[in-house]
Amino acid sequence: MSKLTDVPKRILIGRALRSDKLGETLLPKRIALPVFASDPLSSVAYAPGEVLLVLSIAGVSAYHFSPWIAVAVVVLMFTVVASYRQNVRAYPSGGGDYEVANTNLGPKAGLTVASALLVDYVLTVAVSISSGVENLGSAIPFVVEHKTFCAIGAIVLLTLMNLRGVKESGKLFAIPTYLFVAGVFVMILWGAFRGLALGDTMHAPTSDYEIKPEHQGLAGFALVFLLLRAFSSGCAALTGVEAISNGVPAFRKPKSKNAATTLAAMGLLAVTMFCGIIGLAMATDVKMAENPAKDLLHNGVAVGAGFTQDPVISQVAAAVFGDGTFFFVFLAAATALVLFLAANTAYNGFPLLGSILAQDRYLPRQLHTRGDRLAFSNGIVLLAGAAILLVWIYGADSTRLIQLYIVGVFVSFTLSQTGMVRHWNRHLRTEKDPAARRHMVRSRAINTFGAFFTGLVLVVVLATKFTHGAWVALLGMVIFFGTMTAIRKHYDRVAEEIAASDTPSDDTMRPSRVHSIVLVSKLHRPTLRALAYAKLVRSDHLEALSISVDPDETKALRNDWERRGIDIPLKILDSPYREVTRPVIDYVKGLRKDRPRDVISVYIPEYVVGHWYEHLLHNQSALRLKGRLLFTPGVMVTSVPYQLESSEAAKVRARRRADWIAPGSVRRGPVERRHKDPSQKG
Repeated sequence: MSKLTDVPKRILIGRALRSDKLGETLLPKRIALPVFASDPLSSVAYAPGEVLLVLSIAGVSAYHFSPWIAVAVVVLMFTVVASYRQNVRAYPSGGGDYEVANTNLGPKAGLTVASALLVDYVLTVAVSISSGVENLGSAIPFVVEHKTFCAIGAIVLLTLMNLRGVKESGKLFAIPTYLFVAGVFVMILWGAFRGLALGDTMHAPTSDYEIKPEHQGLAGFALVFLLLRAFSSGCAALTGVEAISNGVPAFRKPKSKNAATTLAAMGLLAVTMFCGIIGLAMATDVKMAENPAKDLLHNGVAVGAGFTQDPVISQVAAAVFGDGTFFFVFLAAATALVLFLAANTAYNGFPLLGSILAQDRYLPRQLHTRGDRLAFSNGIVLLAGAAILLVWIYGADSTRLIQLYIVGVFVSFTLSQTGMVRHWNRHLRTEKDPAARRHMVRSRAINTFGAFFTGLVLVVVLATKFTHGAWVALLGMVIFFGTMTAIRKHYDRVAEEIAASDTPSDDTMRPSRVHSIVLVSKLHRPTLRALAYAKLVRSDHLEALSISVDPDETKALRNDWERRGIDIPLKILDSPYREVTRPVIDYVKGLRKDRPRDVISVYIPEYVVGHWYEHLLHNQSALRLKGRLLFTPGVMVTSVPYQLESSEAAKVRARRRADWIAPGSVRRGPVERRHKDPSQKG
């Protein structure tokens, strides 16, 4: 790493951490909750609004279904939380849904889950950031006018925060997440106190508005379909629940117990806030419309394109606290901030899952590498790049992006719970202890209900959202699945190709002879060092090779060679077209053709320089030659370095950086590897 890039990197992401400091980055429950659960907790800022938006298609009269939809979402949330508590205890290694499906249902199911989760993590970042920008834009017009640019800037900032490491980013995110939760609970409690104890009548800013229904008097199948669509929109409250099961290794010990406790706390907080906001929205007569400019009426007249429809949580806060009051502004600011930070769930889930997939050879091995701050830096950067691309394509429009959401979540939910049922079935066949069997039977019942319920919701989501954008998410899953399958096939093919054979082969047989060639351009110190080293190797045949592109220089080289009495034969090849690379390659190939059992060893003198611009001035021919020779079978290439004076400055800089970074730029993956149960199928 050059000095030019080292200092800014340290300023942005901090000092590098040694691998043995990994334990210091593990999270206590109070930090793990905002780190892994900020997405489902913050979803209460928009999930209730999504329910009301869909119901508004049938007019205000359909709003009375919203409490029942909230109950269905609550039941689903508790089902999923209870199911995942079984997951984290049975699979504490961090593979989450992917490991469960891969182990119990096979590699294809595992890849399907992984593809769904990777797509969903990217969408989590895009949706959360876009929603946060839109909320902030209601107060700052500049943000609305440049929301794509602002959203991309927010993603970059969040990326830098996560590159500093999980624990540090968790500390940064904990405060706003807890402030948001506290603000929502204060709003719910104060609203309930005003309404029930004081008997106050609270009115939302849109309470005296009317909704023009797109389809009035819906009944039968049409009404059922509308309610199912509203329910599927409300299921946005469940996004990110699975991140805790993927992030178990990041918890402090006892990991499984702490993860299960965090899951329970997250579920309880999320459903309480979700139901509280829905209840207050009904009590304060909040009105929402999918197309407010035409469908929202005030005094019988459409509000028009200039009307800004505030989110449900903002309208409820205005009714409970009063518009513009301290608590209203406080909650609005906390909501906007936590929506930005909700993307952090994906920043913790995506890199961890990517590392596991890379370990299983489904993704490039670089994703299994921890960076300077012991975070999976490559995965973080990849996630940021994909999210930025999505935000740019969709113009940071959360309304369009949210239609792509949820599908991946319920694909992973369903396959994971199905896999857990098979997990318990397998263990019940061998378990003899009655107490353990009772526990397994109870866990199997929970996971069976979870698989059925989430599978049913998946069908509903696909049926109601496919034409609204869910097909894009499915396409992304297919692309991920195909790419990972191709990568695994490549790694398997290479592993088979390079595997050491038990029987003698050409790779283990000693070559008949070693023919060494030292490439010479001029007779200077680097050349003399290369000649001395080549003689030390004691090959069967040693010669120097020079390419003649200038007769005068060639004559001077020959004379100098003879004058010094060098006892190595000098062979000069004419190059009428002034090429250097091709004559060397042709000569080496000719030697290989004449003696196929010989090994050709080529020594190339190279300068070691100390400044980046010097690389442009030296070693260009050597680089081209090495690149071509490496593709020639039976040829070994050796670089013989010669350190110029400028390289001493590089040594000094390297010594100064010794306290900043760990040795080497390539680091290994996680210290803790997953240990599979030998009884499980992999």
